[in-house]
Amino acid sequence: MNLFFPLLAVLIWSVNTIVSKLSAGSIDPAAISFYRWLLALMVLTPFALPGVWRHRQTIRASLWRLLILGLLGMVLYQSLAYYAAHSVSAVMMGILGATIPLLTILLSLLVLRLAPTRGILFGGVLSFVGLVWLVSEGHPAQLLNQRPGSGELMMLAASTSYALYGVLTKRWAIPLPNWQSLYVQIVFGVLLLLPGFLHAPDVTLTARNIPLVLFAGLFASIIAPFMWILGVQRLGASTTSIFMNFVPVFTALIAVLFLQEQLHLYHLIGGGMTLVGVILAQRLKTPLSRRSAAPAHD
Repeated sequence: MNLFFPLLAVLIWSVNTIVSKLSAGSIDPAAISFYRWLLALMVLTPFALPGVWRHRQTIRASLWRLLILGLLGMVLYQSLAYYAAHSVSAVMMGILGATIPLLTILLSLLVLRLAPTRGILFGGVLSFVGLVWLVSEGHPAQLLNQRPGSGELMMLAASTSYALYGVLTKRWAIPLPNWQSLYVQIVFGVLLLLPGFLHAPDVTLTARNIPLVLFAGLFASIIAPFMWILGVQRLGASTTSIFMNFVPVFTALIAVLFLQEQLHLYHLIGGGMTLVGVILAQRLKTPLSRRSAAPAHD
């Protein structure tokens, strides 16, 4: 039963990738980004605001950190994904999004001074080769003559943004309950997204795009994180994190079944290498050197 919580969260996030793709022809990226987090803010306010008020001193002391987290997690990550959806398939978005755990580990080497391991080295190299295979559609030599598409670069930037979000969350360890911290980040996210929303050419809500906003604002922004937190509490963070590797699999299946997207051989090869690389980086903990394995002495 405990496996149900992270599995449902991952399924919702996978469907949200499809929603992001569908939004490309239905609503401006700046509009759905703003509406999504505004809706989440409105729903969470009655539940989170009393706790936010109780922790106002802690929030005031960490205000700029919460602002940066809101910028990375609520603004850059999803906004870039919405823009990328205009030129990248949902299958590709799911695979590129699956690099977040690996990017988190790589950024942890710099920010958290994480000791390098063989898993990080071999997994990083394998994932990089897989990404090159994906972006070049199975013809790596073509990258010498042409640049990667802007959509792929935006999706990688989105994944990097969210990976940095996770690393900074761990480094700063702001002493706030999860939901109070998330609520303040959403407040900053809505404020930061407002200028783009006001300058968007068309922010009209229609019968076609309202369901997309509702899913993104309720399921992907509230229900999925709630399920994920329950999974972490019951299974532990390391076990729960393994479920993130199902995102590209679920996304690809849904995209093929409901969007009639084509699953090509280069998706399977490149995506497989990328995913195996991520798993190696997560699970192979052998230090690269004895020095990194030895405990530090005062």
